[in-house]
Amino acid sequence: MKKNKLTIGSIVPFYYGWIVVVVAFLTMAIAVNARTSFSLLFPPILSEFEWSRGVTAGVFSIGFVVSTLLTPCIGMLMDKFGPRVVIPIGAILTSTGLICSTISSEPWHFYFTLGVLLIGGSVFMSYFGHTLFLPNWFDRKRGFAMGLAFAGAGLGAILLLPVIQNIISSDGWRQAAIVLAVIIISIVIPINLIFQRHRPEELGLEIDGDEISNAKTKLSDSINLNNRVVDRYWYEKEWTLLTAMRTGKFWWLIISFSTALYAWYAVQVHQTKYLIDVGVSAEFAAFALGLVGLTGIVGQISLGAFSDKFGREFAWTIALMGFLLTYACLFIIKFLPSTILIYLMVGLQGFIGYGLASVFGSVPADLFSGKHYGRIFGVIGGFSNIGAATGPWITGIFYDVNSNYNIAFVTAMVLCLISIGTMWLVGPRKVVLVMGKI
Repeated sequence: MKKNKLTIGSIVPFYYGWIVVVVAFLTMAIAVNARTSFSLLFPPILSEFEWSRGVTAGVFSIGFVVSTLLTPCIGMLMDKFGPRVVIPIGAILTSTGLICSTISSEPWHFYFTLGVLLIGGSVFMSYFGHTLFLPNWFDRKRGFAMGLAFAGAGLGAILLLPVIQNIISSDGWRQAAIVLAVIIISIVIPINLIFQRHRPEELGLEIDGDEISNAKTKLSDSINLNNRVVDRYWYEKEWTLLTAMRTGKFWWLIISFSTALYAWYAVQVHQTKYLIDVGVSAEFAAFALGLVGLTGIVGQISLGAFSDKFGREFAWTIALMGFLLTYACLFIIKFLPSTILIYLMVGLQGFIGYGLASVFGSVPADLFSGKHYGRIFGVIGGFSNIGAATGPWITGIFYDVNSNYNIAFVTAMVLCLISIGTMWLVGPRKVVLVMGKI
């Protein structure tokens, strides 16, 4: 009797990779929005303790500094133990941070609970954590699969964030933090322990669900791959962390990712408070933040599929232009407050900007896939988190110094352009073409 006859992969009537994607979708719906909820907790904490925005927003930045240090370790843990261990660790850290924040009273308390534990822990189970293993399951539809999994963050935003805001408004931010912690513990941990898997080989499967014994399919796939590979030496190289770090593409990719994450997280943390400052109600500002996530569902899936057809660089360019125009809309809203402009900003940010997540997960796997991929992406993610860490913090400092966000928004817009330029220097199309290009 063959071993794989008794595996889950042989029982389900379709490729188990799609179950992996569904579990990732549900995990992302909760995990990413646990981190995003800081944008909702930020205003009431600021009001209660009367601290400066730079100090309070520093909580988010401290979390990403810790994440920067943690990500190489998470990559090694993922290579060794897989998502069934790594993701529950993140869930425990995140829920502990939320619960402990309710008894915090000093800035350093929040730096540890909401920064180190909440935001640092969320990295285990959000975009970064899933990027470490989802590419193992898909090649031909990698962008689409990544976009579909990451779209869970959008569904969670529209369902979860308004609930959290309502709890904050009625019962206070502390009660909201406890409710969120309970959701994480009761859902994220069990579904990953039971259903999640690291690689298709664990279940006796092949990538993309190809039949191991189907010679005709394997020959066809081999022909397609030969047509796709542009730089065979690069593609067939057994990449280690050290060999990857000796390439220019590795460092250009870090610059592109870090500048993009700066722009993403700066607006994510500050937009709710900014909209309230220009006269938008707290409830509508929270609704707008959730709506960004909803439009992000379509954005991440569609741009992921777009990248499979037209190339990663083109999709990345479109996504970063979405963020650049988001900042432009926020500028205009200050002088011409308009519900239409807010909805336009939401669409640009979610439908277009959030699409970069699927490309973020696909490009490193296109370039450096192999048995050391977790370590390689761990370091890429660690350096890239510098942008995520500094974006909210520097934006808060710009506001504290100037009493407005003008310089902060211009800085983010310039970084969007830098991110686009450096992604074209990375040039994943010069290594392997996406399926749509053959």
